[in-house]
Amino acid sequence: MRPAESSPGRPARTRGRRRFRRRLRSRIILSFVLLGLGLTTIFAFLTQEARDRVENTLVEDLMNRNIDEYARRYYVDPARNPAVPVEQIRARVVKRERFEELRREQPDWYELGDGIHNLSGIDEDGTPFMYKLAVRKTPDEWFFLAYDMSETMRGATQFQRAIFGSVVLVSLLSLLIGWWSAARVMSPVSALAARLSRSGDSSMPEALAPHFPDDEVGQLASALDDYAFRLTEVVQRDREFNADVSHELRTPLAVIRGAVELLLSRPDLDDKTRTRLLRIQRAEQQCTDLISALLLLSRNERGHGATDVGRVVEQLFDAHRGQLGGKPLTLRLEAGPRPLIVDAPESAVTVAVGNLVGNAIKYTLEGEVVVRLGDHAVEVADSGPGLSAEDAARLFERGYRGTHAEHSQGGGIGLSIVRRLCALYGWQVRVVPGPTRGVVATLSFRPPAPSMPAD
Repeated sequence: MRPAESSPGRPARTRGRRRFRRRLRSRIILSFVLLGLGLTTIFAFLTQEARDRVENTLVEDLMNRNIDEYARRYYVDPARNPAVPVEQIRARVVKRERFEELRREQPDWYELGDGIHNLSGIDEDGTPFMYKLAVRKTPDEWFFLAYDMSETMRGATQFQRAIFGSVVLVSLLSLLIGWWSAARVMSPVSALAARLSRSGDSSMPEALAPHFPDDEVGQLASALDDYAFRLTEVVQRDREFNADVSHELRTPLAVIRGAVELLLSRPDLDDKTRTRLLRIQRAEQQCTDLISALLLLSRNERGHGATDVGRVVEQLFDAHRGQLGGKPLTLRLEAGPRPLIVDAPESAVTVAVGNLVGNAIKYTLEGEVVVRLGDHAVEVADSGPGLSAEDAARLFERGYRGTHAEHSQGGGIGLSIVRRLCALYGWQVRVVPGPTRGVVATLSFRPPAPSMPAD
């Protein structure tokens, strides 16, 4: 079962935004590289294909013309072997009486029909060869013209190397252009993000649109200004409302406190009335602490102080002992050798620890609730029904009440307030099942150590 835990999450979101900016810049660079590589590769392929087709067509046309010319010259003077007009072409005439000899010497030539044929292979010395052979066969003579393609193949190899070098060169050039373009494109976006982060530190954010031209980034800055203005108005109204409510509630609470103190000072009070007045006094103090904590949360500002957590727990135990109503439950405080002092107002510490202690007492029908004070943390352990999987997943959600709440009172916002106080002060709260039964809630007042970035 995964424990329920709450801790500040702003640094993780900041790292996520930085990774997103890097990924966006990388996408722009990658797009340029892929575009350059793709276009150059397609162009190289088409160029190679066109070169091969044109060269093959020219060579075959040359051979067709020369074999016709060679045959014409032969018939002019059959007694002698005519010369070939092109030096790269070798010619041969085979007469009828030597057809069988050709079958024995070069069976591959013997089987060929009229036309242009591509022949390749490896010589006896292991040298590869390739040539085109033009064939014209008549009943009395067979004409053969061979065109050596070795030089052409070497030229094709050099051309392929040049094409490959061009692809690599254009890809590198695309990388440089993409890097430069990404820097130019992301520069105003990064400037906008920097100004936005700086403006978020003040209650009245600085206008962003005047610092950017009237383009897409300027339109985004203008939209952010409008959103920030509307959000600032909402926050301002919320703060004014909270301040007004806090002020208006403090006045009747002060009246209640004065009246209770006045009544408690009377010597003729019976024990039953005194107990009720003390209960009213504790409830008034709880309301005052809760109002102070909520006011800190609404203003999003940390208050300071030197609060003794042990004394706060003792006051919470005194307040809850009168409300046990005969429930067989023991409240025990295990203090450390040194007092646990927290730099926070007593109201904030009382609300945070009080919610954990109150939940432990509420859900434990019998047994004990133990509060242990450490050097930098307070631990609340109970012997209640434990923590279900659903509770562990949703424990700190606002309005959620546990599966064991049944008909108990409460709106399910106590742990939500604890989570918000932890986010404000950098504390950590963790709720896990107990080793044998019950629940163990730990409130650490030391900020979490920064995690090392993963390689």
